[in-house]
Amino acid sequence: MTEYLARRILQMVPLLFVISLLSFAIAELAPGDPAMMYLAPSKRGISAAELSQLRHRLGLDQPVYIRYLTWLGNVAQGNWGYSLRTNDTVLHEVESRLPNTILLAALALVISIALAIPIGVISALKRNTLIDYLATLGAFTGISIPSFWLALGLIVVFSLHWKLLPSVGMSSLQTGLSGLQTGWDTVQHLVLPVITLSFSSIGYWSRYQRATLLEVLNQDYVRTARAKGLTENLVIWRHAFRNSLLPLVTLAGLSLPDLVNGAYVTEVIFGWPGMGRLGIEAIVSRDYPVVMAVTMLSALLVIVGNLLADLCYAFVDPRISHK
Repeated sequence: MTEYLARRILQMVPLLFVISLLSFAIAELAPGDPAMMYLAPSKRGISAAELSQLRHRLGLDQPVYIRYLTWLGNVAQGNWGYSLRTNDTVLHEVESRLPNTILLAALALVISIALAIPIGVISALKRNTLIDYLATLGAFTGISIPSFWLALGLIVVFSLHWKLLPSVGMSSLQTGLSGLQTGWDTVQHLVLPVITLSFSSIGYWSRYQRATLLEVLNQDYVRTARAKGLTENLVIWRHAFRNSLLPLVTLAGLSLPDLVNGAYVTEVIFGWPGMGRLGIEAIVSRDYPVVMAVTMLSALLVIVGNLLADLCYAFVDPRISHK
């Protein structure tokens, strides 16, 4: 296990290098001038000489490979640079948004798993019954509805018409809240974004759980367990259910980047101050340092998520070993 883990970690280094190189090149090919984005709208009428001085100060007059090597060297020292949009450090930008997205995405992930697995299991055990048909209808509805449409629909119904829940932000503008009032206010702001993020995931994951459990129930060792006289509950929960979790382990590992990125569209619609909204703002303003930080963090979590999924396979299925 130790050798396998060390080998996988070493494989991350060249992969992250290639991702950073491609990301930097794509950002360089994007149209527009980052120096103009650095200026306030009222100051964008500067002369060509002043613009040239600004580009020199920002290092934008250097060849592409020099800028990339400079960026790579600074990152190796823990310096991710400064945001061209806010002049704040990239690390501070990320640190101020990351906890908000982790709160939102982690809650959505837990709810998705907690609902998708029972729905998928019940649907498989009640195959071709009314319960299965209703679960299938709900799953395909969740998969089919675009997240932006669902988010806007929830805002119209629960915020505009019924006025039950807030529609934007992480906290109310109301002052004087403290203790439990602050916590309850945050919970109210979480409800609609969490529903939006988890709705489609529940549909996808429940279908995977149903299909995998049905496949496992047709395996020889399950028929053998039944032939030995074991009760149906023991056959399902001790022999079949555990082996049916492998696809969900993979999906959960691939969902790890969502804990950093959130859902870009969802965070923008609900005005949630998280990493997804930060990424959109950075892309629109051509804020290269922030775009690179968000991209590299996402790439790292995709790799780590795959690694954690591979390691969890051994716990779910004892037949799998990493040597």
